[in-house]
Amino acid sequence: MQSTNSILMIRPVNFRMNEQTAVNNYFQKDIDAQNSVLNAKAQEEFDTFVSVLRKRGVHVIVVEDTKNPDTPDSIFPNNWISFHDDGVVGLYPMFAENRRKERRNDIMDILEEDGFIIKSVMDYTAAESEGFFLEATGSMALDRVNKKAYCALSDRADEVLFIEFCEDFDYAPVIFIANQSVGGRRMPIYHTNVMMCLADTFAVICLDTIDDKKEKKFVVDHLKKDGKEIVTITEAQMHHFAGNMLQVLGTDNEPLLVMSTQAYASLTPLQISSIEQHCGIVHSSLETIETCGGGSARCMMAEVFLPKS
Repeated sequence: MQSTNSILMIRPVNFRMNEQTAVNNYFQKDIDAQNSVLNAKAQEEFDTFVSVLRKRGVHVIVVEDTKNPDTPDSIFPNNWISFHDDGVVGLYPMFAENRRKERRNDIMDILEEDGFIIKSVMDYTAAESEGFFLEATGSMALDRVNKKAYCALSDRADEVLFIEFCEDFDYAPVIFIANQSVGGRRMPIYHTNVMMCLADTFAVICLDTIDDKKEKKFVVDHLKKDGKEIVTITEAQMHHFAGNMLQVLGTDNEPLLVMSTQAYASLTPLQISSIEQHCGIVHSSLETIETCGGGSARCMMAEVFLPKS
């Protein structure tokens, strides 16, 4: 299945703007406030978001972050771990050194206590020592049904590592370059999941970020071949996190597209109508998390596809 009803989320305790990720995450902005105030606001947004999801029938597994080590981006677990329907867990190499501290073995213990089955772990983290990175489903958008993985190459998405992942998990790689305008220059987008979202019957994507016409056609052809309606968004909408969405399953396996309120407000009525032809829409305000963290709703949710006992 393309979507799951089970989501892992990490409740932050040290949330703030991460200076180590800001070097290539151009979505991040500093807020003039004490870190304790920022963390309290992020916790409030997090708790409301979890409540919104649970009211729609999504099974949300919340794990509290720990004070030590200091992990300001722990709220974005989908960058370091992935869970697959064959019982395999993926662990991934992270660009920022302080983000590597987010990896926690007890997360797998918590999931097993919840009835999930873990058969093996595919660990790519050794690549960090050689300066190569692949930040899980931040760097990759997975079409789990058609077994294709889309990846916009960047400092956080190494091509060789990505191909290795595709070989290990039996995905066909779809590789391209996606850029955004920063200070009059075209700069690589740090994560694929901020410019595209793959759902079961449609895709939301900012095609304007793919500057090479052949690469753009390559991506579009793959999406059309698999029967997905393409909902295009502008680069301005992408900067409101309209590409950072995730389809999940709610009550009675109802498909829901989850996004932030900022992302929803940026969409046109026609775009909303196109999405609602396929599934319902759920949104929640994540303003502090988006501004300081440079990530949004999709980044906060690690999909759990593991089999259950």
